[in-house]
Amino acid sequence: MHFQLDPDTVAYRDEVRRHLAQAMTPEFEERIYRTGVSHDDDFAKGLVDEGYFAPRWPVEFGGQNRGAWDEQVLREELMRTDAPMYLSETTRMVASIIRAVGTPTMKDRILGGAMKGDITIALGFTEPECGSDVAAATTRAVRDGDFWIINGSKMFTTNGHIADYVFLLARTSPDKPKHKGLTMFLVPLDSDGFEAQGVWTLSGERTNITFYSDVRISDEWRIGDVDAGWHVLGMSLQDEHASGWGPHITRLLHHVEQWAATTPAEDGSPQLTKTDVRRRIARVAMEDEVSRLLLRRCIWMTETGQTPFAEGPMSKVFSTEALVRASQDIAEMVGPDGVRSYFEPTAPEGGRFEHLMRFSLGTTIYAGTSEVQRSIIAQRGLGLPR
Repeated sequence: MHFQLDPDTVAYRDEVRRHLAQAMTPEFEERIYRTGVSHDDDFAKGLVDEGYFAPRWPVEFGGQNRGAWDEQVLREELMRTDAPMYLSETTRMVASIIRAVGTPTMKDRILGGAMKGDITIALGFTEPECGSDVAAATTRAVRDGDFWIINGSKMFTTNGHIADYVFLLARTSPDKPKHKGLTMFLVPLDSDGFEAQGVWTLSGERTNITFYSDVRISDEWRIGDVDAGWHVLGMSLQDEHASGWGPHITRLLHHVEQWAATTPAEDGSPQLTKTDVRRRIARVAMEDEVSRLLLRRCIWMTETGQTPFAEGPMSKVFSTEALVRASQDIAEMVGPDGVRSYFEPTAPEGGRFEHLMRFSLGTTIYAGTSEVQRSIIAQRGLGLPR
């Protein structure tokens, strides 16, 4: 087993890098940060035009029939450059579910627009009182003939204020066990009774708390069978749990190497000549390599017909906690200058050390907390009881 990229995949990665080097200008990067919104329509449609939006999808859906490794290096490069991709990723995730279990009408209505960047879909899973226990959702969907009336609220509906739809988990049978009485819907966000209020994270990102007050939608917006929402949701959670955040460590490594090579120590020699600096950079490089290998193991398993039930959470929990460790260690090494604000002109590396330290903390929560990931590893990987 090895995870070296073949020449064709390396060439594809280099093409992606060239596109991102042109698209991710400093001005664009700063604008994305200052708005707190990790999405830009022109950027997303630029990916569509270049064939980088959904490369594994069939050509008839706007894809390129590429393999999992090409898609993986694309994801790595997008994350390494901190490209504004979250809404595009959630759109593609939900489109994959609709492609698998959606009705013909739903597929005709959503897939074409989603693959062209004309339709966007946010996620509506977490609730203010439920935390990571997604199945404890209390947002209700009550049937009214051929319609559903939805009432409740969701937390962390990132991009819910600009998306066209939300992929919503709602309770349809309160009398059933919590995993059995849930149904998934695709809710048009121009519906009467929907409201999004901004919530800003420690890293400066805007997410939302969203409210549903007698939102009325047709049954044609239901995805999957009634009360089978946990199964449908599982398709998206598997993808999220297999996420790896190692490319952010790669970005940190790049900036600290630049800083160490160009910044003089007290004796006038480059910081890179100092033993402590080299030791800390080496530690970041090792965490970067392990994170990359853990994620690529998931891709290898998928390619060989295996499902990374435990290996995905292993990748996620290690890479996010490694990012926290590495970003804090580097900020400590750089010293007071390392906590100057992101995009402050006098800050080392444009304030990337400060921003990555703030950003890293949220990654241990996104897509399931480290505690949730460890529980999955224990149950699915080690066979331990709940």
